[in-house]
Amino acid sequence: MSARRRGAPDPRRNARRPRLPPALTLMAWLRLGARTLLSAAVYGVLLFLPAWTLQWWRAWLLLAAVFGAMLATRIWVFEQSGGLLEERRKPPIQRGQPPADKLLVIGFLTVFPAYIAFIPLDVFRFHLLDKPAPIVSAFGLLIAAAGWCVMFFALRENRFAAAIVKHQDERGQVVVETGVYGVVRHPLYFGVALLLVGVALWLQSYAAAIASIVPIALLVVRIAVEEAFLRGRLDGYEAYIERVRYRLIPRVW
Repeated sequence: MSARRRGAPDPRRNARRPRLPPALTLMAWLRLGARTLLSAAVYGVLLFLPAWTLQWWRAWLLLAAVFGAMLATRIWVFEQSGGLLEERRKPPIQRGQPPADKLLVIGFLTVFPAYIAFIPLDVFRFHLLDKPAPIVSAFGLLIAAAGWCVMFFALRENRFAAAIVKHQDERGQVVVETGVYGVVRHPLYFGVALLLVGVALWLQSYAAAIASIVPIALLVVRIAVEEAFLRGRLDGYEAYIERVRYRLIPRVW
């Protein structure tokens, strides 16, 4: 066994050291906070405008959680991801994108805000089903938090997690199979599915929780489109499918 020289740094000590958020100037922090607040405000409009009331503490708590989660994602993921944020900010329709994915993106961008707006409409107007019990709603908040955590770790692990299906040859795209990508092949979609169901339950709408089948179905179809595209264009993806058997739900599918 070789001895380490006294005073020399131990490489094992740095190997497991967690990544720290980057040092930002005051103006950078202000810009980051303002952008995050603006993104969270979109959810506020979709929730409070159909509700036509600001007296909805569950929605306020949800918005606070969304703001905190978005801010953490921007600091610990996008600021260190090698261009992922810039990639995800590109237009939803791009050159080299499969035609089927263009349709799916348009469909999801239409269905998702409609789904969020449907929740307050059901809670304050339609009353299609009985409200979930408080313990069920609390469980929904936990499901939503778990979904966001899965999304966080998926984005942190995969710097090629673009918002559309395409081959990112200019960014040197490779197959990612570490972290949550070693459990299921599409952890980001799994996190979104949990978030959709959890938010509906937390805001006390069984009808919206059932309606989440629609956007989740779009994600399931997109998985088929995405995998068919990557199999023929991304080296190693076929072998990755053989190693990681489950697409969306561990030990189920």
